[in-house]
Amino acid sequence: MWAQGWANIYPLLAPANADRGYDLTQTLKARNTDAKQMVRYGEAFFTSVGFDALPPTFWERSLFTKPADREVVCHASAWDIDYEKDVRLKMCVQIDEEDFSVVHHELGHNYYQMAYAPKPFLFRESANDAFHEAIGDTIALSVTPPYLKQLGLIDKVPDQSADIGFLLNRALDKVAFLPFGYLVDQWRWKVFSEEVKPDGYNKLWWDLREKYQGIAPPVPRTEQDFDPGAKYHVPANTPYARYFLAAILQFQFHRALCREAGFNGPLYQCSIYGNKKAGEKLKAMLAMGSSEPWPAALKAMTGEDKMDATAIIDYFAPLKTWLDEQNKPK
Repeated sequence: MWAQGWANIYPLLAPANADRGYDLTQTLKARNTDAKQMVRYGEAFFTSVGFDALPPTFWERSLFTKPADREVVCHASAWDIDYEKDVRLKMCVQIDEEDFSVVHHELGHNYYQMAYAPKPFLFRESANDAFHEAIGDTIALSVTPPYLKQLGLIDKVPDQSADIGFLLNRALDKVAFLPFGYLVDQWRWKVFSEEVKPDGYNKLWWDLREKYQGIAPPVPRTEQDFDPGAKYHVPANTPYARYFLAAILQFQFHRALCREAGFNGPLYQCSIYGNKKAGEKLKAMLAMGSSEPWPAALKAMTGEDKMDATAIIDYFAPLKTWLDEQNKPK
């Protein structure tokens, strides 16, 4: 609807040799994996790098499946009820590859919440709004074929010839999001500053969409329409720059943790699963909460005090090489 993710067109773009040789969704279903076991996989990731197991109340009070007797919001979310140990997951877990990663992402929020719980109340929050989203996404980047093999969910790591398809699919999600993540608050700030008046709200929206995303509406739009309002975060007054910044930070965090783990291969192949050294680095940053300015938290994790998008370039480097080859004039 907003062209914020392009993964749905992947089947039209997939390279000829993109088959990874396994179907995680089918494997999970064949093993009769249930919703709670999906979450156990995520918990095991965190305990493997040195975090504590989730508290018993998490398993008693979380929602893992859609209740049969009432309607609930199934959109995955992680909750910190008492700012101490009562953390919960609210998610109607589907037994598929997508939710396998989503579980790891959501538990990233819960473990962040537990890590900063000992801090004074005002510091029980992430270093900035983007950090909370970035931590969950960082963990999800470690859901790699080598990790799945360690869990026994696949028999062998796919041949690297299939990696371009994997990276292209991920780029259609992660990279394609960046221009949209940037423009939502561009629009909002121009509105709030009154740089643009109400009679130009919709035109501004589509001007930004064309400038940053290269897209245009398929039907005529006028100021009688209010297309920005179709995006939940606009009428709900939810800041959006956090998602743009999280899309950068997650790769910077991932690169730093992989370096800490001593990983020397391509960044996209790295999983910190089972690496206590990387876990200690992660744990130390999470425990800071918002007690220090965010550049200090960033430095504690990465050794860098500025956000750095070059980690995205590092991660997708083989894809960039392949795309350059594909786009050479024939």
